[in-house]
Amino acid sequence: MPSGRVFGGQVVAQCVVAATATVGPDRAPHSLHGYFLRPGDVDEPITLAVERIHDGRSFARRRVQAYQRGEPIFSAIASFQDHDPGMEHQMPMPEVPAPEEVASAEEELGGAFALLRHSPIEARHVHGGIYLEVPDARATQATWLRIRSRLDDDPALHRAALAYMSDFTIQEPTLRANGVSWRTKGLRSASLDHAIWWHRDARADEWLLYVAESPTSRGGRGMNTGRIYTRGGELVASVAQEIMARTPAFN
Repeated sequence: MPSGRVFGGQVVAQCVVAATATVGPDRAPHSLHGYFLRPGDVDEPITLAVERIHDGRSFARRRVQAYQRGEPIFSAIASFQDHDPGMEHQMPMPEVPAPEEVASAEEELGGAFALLRHSPIEARHVHGGIYLEVPDARATQATWLRIRSRLDDDPALHRAALAYMSDFTIQEPTLRANGVSWRTKGLRSASLDHAIWWHRDARADEWLLYVAESPTSRGGRGMNTGRIYTRGGELVASVAQEIMARTPAFN
């Protein structure tokens, strides 16, 4: 990240990979709940520690922590489950333009696109991005996302990549609702916690629709929730995150 901080989604994904390595191949992650404790430094290595806290007949839980300089920067508990049959339903995907019909970040930013050129995620905001200004002040948004590079077919890799992507743009409904862009002078923001629930497998290198909303913001904090769909309309993950967001205009 330009700020020199480690992208939170990277740490979440690394924790998913580390925890997955301690369970059998017949169990997949279905949820992770964690807290960001300190900013990560891109120039420092990250050490991961996994604790086996429960192994049941159908579920397994792991506590996983990411460290830098001997101090935890992220702490989470991940839960894994066997592939069991059961009830099934989902909320339908909203009708939005296809990704080919939505402006890319490069088209939106023009010469300023260099800021995102090296991002592994390609993003297309259905309602316009808030990189430089807020074109539409609303508490909801929809964004097409995908990993730019083609990934191997391993489902575990795509679950980790989905966790990585889940921290991308999830903060924006809070900012958008308050008319705050990423370029707003004096903006200070940070993810406080992160939760993701995997519902179905999907390829992270194919277009996914990230539908997000912010039900409330107060006291320098904003709550955001999201749902991630395949292009075909399958709900593959749900996300929740609270952020710190402060600007001089609201202080």
